[in-house]
Amino acid sequence: MFQQNCCNQGMFGMRERQGCNRQIQEVVEPTINKCVERVFEHEVPHVCPIHTHVINKHVYNHTYTPRFSCSEENQIINNDCGKCSGFMN
Repeated sequence: MFQQNCCNQGMFGMRERQGCNRQIQEVVEPTINKCVERVFEHEVPHVCPIHTHVINKHVYNHTYTPRFSCSEENQIINNDCGKCSGFMN
């Protein structure tokens, strides 16, 4: 059974050997898994192309201003009655 005559329990449950010829087999406890979470931050540059297209609208409003002009023509009318036709000779 237990090794009471050969090995005594010491402080904190540790076994002390006191001249014991028999070997104590180790007790393998269940594995204690520890989780270490690490955060790595990386800067990833993104290029966001922005294109601005400018449309220039030229609006021409037409106005009409009258500009008056005048012309003159002189006509000469000769009324020759024929009575004096021999006078010119």
